[in-house]
Amino acid sequence: MYPELEKLYALCFPDKQHKWTAKDFADLKQSGCDIIVGQTGFVVWRNTLDDTEIISIGVVPDARRTGTASAMIQMVKQDAKQNGVKNILLEVDEHNTPAIELYKKCGFTNVGMRPHYYENGHNAIIMKTAI
Repeated sequence: MYPELEKLYALCFPDKQHKWTAKDFADLKQSGCDIIVGQTGFVVWRNTLDDTEIISIGVVPDARRTGTASAMIQMVKQDAKQNGVKNILLEVDEHNTPAIELYKKCGFTNVGMRPHYYENGHNAIIMKTAI
């Protein structure tokens, strides 16, 4: 599964300099993350006591705006609810307007910022939604 996920990640994020490897995904799974992988997208998340953090979510460019990411977010929400989690958090590049709009449609609101968080120097917006 992890070699296919590495290839899918590269398709979802062709412009990223640092690409996640099969080992990166295996390490995330080993650390307690959950992963959903489909043919056109994936999501990685981790449940803690009160919160779920979406670590990464990606959809291949040709499948964007088809509901794939929304469906994966709903699966994460269902898992979080079943595990008694109260909130879901994520970070998104301040310049990634399509992702920000998606998250807002899924009920997320801005709750903070991490300055110069990404390798390109962009800030990360921290977003949160209650379950």
